[in-house]
Amino acid sequence: MKITIKTAIIFAFIWMMIKISFLGMGKAHDLLKIAVIINILCLLLSISVGLYLQKRKDTEETSALKDVKNGMGAGVIYTVIVSFFIYLYYSKIDLDFNKHQIAEQEILLEKTINNPSDYKKLKESNESFETMSDKQLKIQIQKNIRATYSPQSVTTVALLGMLLLTTINSIFVTAVYRKVVFTPKAMK
Repeated sequence: MKITIKTAIIFAFIWMMIKISFLGMGKAHDLLKIAVIINILCLLLSISVGLYLQKRKDTEETSALKDVKNGMGAGVIYTVIVSFFIYLYYSKIDLDFNKHQIAEQEILLEKTINNPSDYKKLKESNESFETMSDKQLKIQIQKNIRATYSPQSVTTVALLGMLLLTTINSIFVTAVYRKVVFTPKAMK
């Protein structure tokens, strides 16, 4: 197994244990932003450490494109594993999170509907809302809220975000390694 894949699996496992430990402490909702930041950090570390170990292992000079490919290999494996875990987490493990998020959004919707100026802005924000009655509007927005906070939607957003970060981080880490760490001067 390639070293980049091993590092991806290790860092994905580390993040999953952190996420589960937050749930075990009863702080999963409070520490959501921290969990996201740690996820981004673990993704970056997966790419950085995996690419570093791969470059140290390579006996011959590789191209920048090959380095980006190796970095993305680690990042994509990490992304797939973590995305699968996120889906399982929100659909089977922490069911209260989605209910909590939906309840918060519905409270915000009630406040918006009860405030005349906010309600007017809401109606003007979408052409289809202008022709709806208050009840129809509320039902439509509640459907949208439920769809937004479903495990499938959360997983899709996480997957797309992490794939974008994987691409950007792989290019960035490759550039840094080629210009700073693995230059002929640095290798002496």
